[in-house]
Amino acid sequence: MSPPLRLIRDAGALAANWRTLAALSGGAACGAAVKADGYGLGAAWAARTLATAGCRDFFVATWAEAEALAPLDLPALSVLHGVREDDMAGAMTGIARPVLSTPAQVARWRAACGGACDVMIDTGMNRLGLAEDAASLLDGLAVETLMSHLASADEDSPLNAVQRARFVGAAAGITAKRLSLANSAGIALGSDYAFDLTRPGLALYGGVPRAELAGRIAPVARIEAQVLQRRHVPAGATIGYNATYRAATPVEVAILNIGYADGYFRGFSGTGRAYAGDVACPVLGRVSMDLVAVDVSRAHVGEGDWLAVDFDLPDAAAASGMSQYELLTGLGNRLG
Repeated sequence: MSPPLRLIRDAGALAANWRTLAALSGGAACGAAVKADGYGLGAAWAARTLATAGCRDFFVATWAEAEALAPLDLPALSVLHGVREDDMAGAMTGIARPVLSTPAQVARWRAACGGACDVMIDTGMNRLGLAEDAASLLDGLAVETLMSHLASADEDSPLNAVQRARFVGAAAGITAKRLSLANSAGIALGSDYAFDLTRPGLALYGGVPRAELAGRIAPVARIEAQVLQRRHVPAGATIGYNATYRAATPVEVAILNIGYADGYFRGFSGTGRAYAGDVACPVLGRVSMDLVAVDVSRAHVGEGDWLAVDFDLPDAAAASGMSQYELLTGLGNRLG
C-alpha cells in the first residue's frame, strides 16, 4: 500500500550542487559527507549519485554507516568518529579509513598495523581531535588526510582565521598527503580555507549556510502530503490542540497526513505553508504528531489531493526556528 506522504529527491539537483561546490573549491578536491543516512535523504542514494557526478571522497560518522555503504565500493570512504575497540574487526577489513582523533585511537591503530588513516586535529572547536602539537604521536603512521573542523564558518567570526592559522601550524609538523578544513560554509569563506580537500555536507542537500551560496544551491528534497479531509470551519471555531488558532472569519481547511513524527516539527505551527499549485496554504493551529491543518480557502483541493509542503531549507528554518541540519536529518521513515 502506498503511503499518504512522500519524499521526492532530485538527483540532478544533488549532482549540480556538488559541481557548484567543487568549482568553488578551486584546485582542491571536493568530497561529500553522507553521514546520518545522507542527511536524511538516503546515504546509498546520495553516494551513488555523487560518485556518478565525479565525487571520490566520502565521509560517514560511524562504522555501521560505513558497512552499509561497503557494497557500493566507493573510491574512498572515511569514518569521522575514529575507531573504538569494538570497531577494530570491521575496520581492519579495509572498507574505510578511520579519522583518528584521540591518543588511544592512534595507539590502537598503530598496534594493529592498521595502514592508511586520516587524522583530526582540534583547532578550537573542542569537540573531536588531537592537540595541535600531536606530531610526535603520529610518527610512522600513514596519514592520508589531516583535517580539522571549523566551529563558526557560517558566521563572520574571528575564530575562522584563528582556526585556519592553528591548522597551518599543526600541519607543518605532520606528514600527510592532503589537508582538509572546509565544510559547506567553509567553502564559501574562500580559497584560503580550501587546502587540498573540502568536505561539504549541508549545501549538497539544498542547505544554504552562508549568504554567498544563496541562489547557487538548488533544493534537493521536496515533501508532498495527501489531503485526508476538507472541512468548513465557521467563524469563532478553533483548530487543533490547545485551540491555538481561532477563525476570525469562515475558513476552508484541509487536513494533511503529516506531522512531527514525520519531521514536520511543531515549530511550523502557525508559520508553515503548503502549496496547492501556486496557491499558498498557511498552517493553521498546532502541528500534531500525524496531522496538520492548512487554509485552502483559495484552493480547489479535496480529499485525496496532494499538496506540496514548503521545505525550502532556508525558508523552512526561518519559519520553524529549527536549523537546516535538524530539518533534513529529522525526516521520518514514514515518508515514501
